[in-house]
Amino acid sequence: MEKVLNDLLKEALELGAMNASIVEVANIFFNEDFRILCEQNACGVYNKNWMCPPAIGPISDLIKRVLGFNQGLLIQTVHQLEDSYDWEGMLEGQVKHDKIFRKILEQVESKDVSTEILPLSAGPCLHCSKCAYLTEKECYFPDKAISSVEAHGIDVMALLKSCGIPYSNGQNTVSYVGLILFKPLNRGRE
Repeated sequence: MEKVLNDLLKEALELGAMNASIVEVANIFFNEDFRILCEQNACGVYNKNWMCPPAIGPISDLIKRVLGFNQGLLIQTVHQLEDSYDWEGMLEGQVKHDKIFRKILEQVESKDVSTEILPLSAGPCLHCSKCAYLTEKECYFPDKAISSVEAHGIDVMALLKSCGIPYSNGQNTVSYVGLILFKPLNRGRE
């Protein structure tokens, strides 16, 4: 299994992640205050996306779900901005991050790594240009929908620090994080 995990790290970096690490779920810190930020509509997507609160469900259920996994592949992408007020550049960085994250997710899914995977990324699900939630319809692509790390109460800053990954990557940059949780297959003594 160690070789598979090392290969995943290498592939994540080759696909555009600036940093990558394997994390043990037991070492993840949770902070329910992140849900308060969601409820205050800090990112502007509260009650507008199936993968965001309140549609995604109670935070206690989400934390319990995360704790049902053993390990995860943590990735970080870093994107250059014109200046610290470059909102358009931040949004473009998020779209680029989503594309990189989905490529890495495809790699994880193609490996014989896990019985179950839970992909979590930065911000709302971006798979559809307009979420079905806005028209009171069921999610069009539930197998492609991805929720956020923060919506699950994960303290991103503490997680990055525990892996030796910087939270901030310099002036005029924006960094995004993704986490692909999995339950490693029991392969005996590999």
